[in-house]
Amino acid sequence: MHQNLADVTIIPNLPWIIGGGMLLGFMAIGGWIFTTWLRIKNGYPLENSWGRAIHPQVTNEAKERIKLLTNENAELRAEIGSLKDRLGTIERIITDQPSRLARDIDALSTVKGGHA
Repeated sequence: MHQNLADVTIIPNLPWIIGGGMLLGFMAIGGWIFTTWLRIKNGYPLENSWGRAIHPQVTNEAKERIKLLTNENAELRAEIGSLKDRLGTIERIITDQPSRLARDIDALSTVKGGHA
């Protein structure tokens, strides 16, 4: 009574064989997702199924949108700079000594009163 290879080795270990195959498949999918994420993060172009780089189409509408966003970005940066200056002034006023602040306010009121 000689048992064949399938009954002795393969059938009892079938859950391990299937689990190993599934694990290998999931690792391959996870690796593909990870490399795609790295490419996106570091600015490399993505590839299609034939290995050719996929570049975004630059249309006139996209160029105009980029131009508008660039202008808006510059305006917002200038506004942030102004707000930083104002905040610095407010911080200085708050942290100054009360007597010095009162003296500065009195000096300003006499200057305005003299010119009026």
